Amino acid sequence: MSDLLERLRGRGWRLTAQRRVVAEVLNGDHVHLTADEVLARATDRLPEISRATVYNTLGELVSLGEVLEVATDGRAKRYDPNAHRPHQHLICSDCGAIRDVHPTGDPLSALPDSERFGFTVSDVEVTYRGHCPDCARA
Repeated sequence: MSDLLERLRGRGWRLTAQRRVVAEVLNGDHVHLTADEVLARATDRLPEISRATVYNTLGELVSLGEVLEVATDGRAKRYDPNAHRPHQHLICSDCGAIRDVHPTGDPLSALPDSERFGFTVSDVEVTYRGHCPDCARA
């Protein structure tokens, strides 16, 4: 059983066939699918699943905090099931490929008190941008 499915079961979330398929599609490392990609893969497994069900399920998973919604500069939002493992993202500026990265150190400590302007900082999001190997060769 996938990590996401285990977390959802632990929460007592009702796992209908449709919800289960969406969760199974999101399973894996470096998974950052768009809603349409989730729909296409879910339809391969369960042809009768609807677009509305996939979109609603993704919205519920985000609301529950079990999936992260990742926005990438005007591109379609992507869905990341690694919501409970602190990480950052490495994004290809050309094709939009995304990888999870785990840099060492505390990114919050890189922000000096003089640059916090009185904010109590509770979260940090760092995005690394560049070119993936395939785009760098092109």
